[in-house]
Amino acid sequence: MGSAGSGRSVPRLVIAAPSSGSGKTTVATGLMAALSARGFAVSPHKVGPDYIDPGYHALATGRAGRNLDAYLCGAELVAPLFAHGARGCDIAVVEGVMGLFDGGAGEGELASTAQVAKLLRAPVVLVVDASAQARSVAALVHGFVSWDPEVRVGGVILNKVASDRHEELLREALDSVGVPVMGVLRRAAQVETPSRHLGLVPVAERSGVAVEAVSAMAAQVDGGCDLSALVSLARSAGPLAGAAWDAGEALVSSPPPPLPSPTLGFARAGGPPDGLGGTPDGHPVVAVAGGAAFTFSYAEHAELLAAAGARVVTFDPLRDEELPEGTSGVVIGGGFPEVYASELSANEALRKRIAELAARGAPVAAECAGLLYLCRELDGMPMCGVLDASARMSERLTLGYRDAVAVGDSVLAPAGTRMRGHEFHRTVVEPGAGSSPAWGLRTPERRVEGFVEGGVHASYLHTHWASAPGVARRFVERCRTS
Repeated sequence: MGSAGSGRSVPRLVIAAPSSGSGKTTVATGLMAALSARGFAVSPHKVGPDYIDPGYHALATGRAGRNLDAYLCGAELVAPLFAHGARGCDIAVVEGVMGLFDGGAGEGELASTAQVAKLLRAPVVLVVDASAQARSVAALVHGFVSWDPEVRVGGVILNKVASDRHEELLREALDSVGVPVMGVLRRAAQVETPSRHLGLVPVAERSGVAVEAVSAMAAQVDGGCDLSALVSLARSAGPLAGAAWDAGEALVSSPPPPLPSPTLGFARAGGPPDGLGGTPDGHPVVAVAGGAAFTFSYAEHAELLAAAGARVVTFDPLRDEELPEGTSGVVIGGGFPEVYASELSANEALRKRIAELAARGAPVAAECAGLLYLCRELDGMPMCGVLDASARMSERLTLGYRDAVAVGDSVLAPAGTRMRGHEFHRTVVEPGAGSSPAWGLRTPERRVEGFVEGGVHASYLHTHWASAPGVARRFVERCRTS
């Protein structure tokens, strides 16, 4: 175990694979947990917009799992955000996304694991599903090693190896490639994590079972991988230039545009409505939805809200019948409300509180799952009724990065603001946009989507506020002035 790093110099590895389904999550999560068990302070990271894998990473390390997405945040923020998350750690493990060189559709290497590895000056460990190959593994690995000379593949971990004889054949073939085998993992059903319509089941929904799964991953990696060699490889990463990202500094360097009119169409007289306007100490309470139904959030959002002066308090729409005391604004991120529709609907008291808050003009920011929760109904079950729209499950998966433009002024952004986001859902909201849409998406059909009504901004689009810190300041200022 080494001394804790500043973030810019912390040892680091990128766990990648030739394709999805090769075992990246098992290896990355298991490695994080195994190193943590040996006393390392491990910083967990995930390439791309995915929210679920970071939950397993957090369970493995005891630290917030953080995303590194060059599309959502820009390539220039990848290293600073990494250094921010890795501050004070002994080692960092970065789980890749899809295949090593797969990025945004039609965007070349943008947002790929390879691009992030280069931006982090980090060596790559390639996880190969060897279940259906022998000597061909050498050709596969050789291709990935030689494809981009700027990507340094420093080791291979062979996954789903059938037997000692199978391992012997694989190692013999790889001798000619010159990349060391740093681990061999046999098939192990106990480390498999259950999936459903949007991928793995989140940690928050599995509790004790998730703990057991992470423990099994750690045991498999500890028993099948050369941890000393992996740590040595991580220590070969070069230092990063520039400072670590800081929420407070990001807000200073990105001042918000002027706020829209506080009433936004809600006529009222005098001062703020009861229950709004912040706490006596000047720090408005921003209630952020959590619990099993709302597990999707980026750690930087809460950090930016706090840096903007808010007191961030988490509430669980499945359990809490009241919003946190003094709530001035609500943020409802992504998750799986469709799985918990009946329980969310049964919590009528909280649904009414949120509807009342929204009706008074308080700022409410909702993404994806939050959008569904604010609808009149979800799969026929009553929701908050903030929006005159209904939501239902669909067979069609909507997935992909989006370039977006704010159609009009809102509590998050003024008209014309450009942001990048990500859609990932199997639900449909009808209508798909209100009379004042949230975003215009720069897709071939130039569609609009989402709702801006009063202080409400509700949309399917997941955004990363580190790319536009003024969003958080604007939201908190609206909490103070509503």
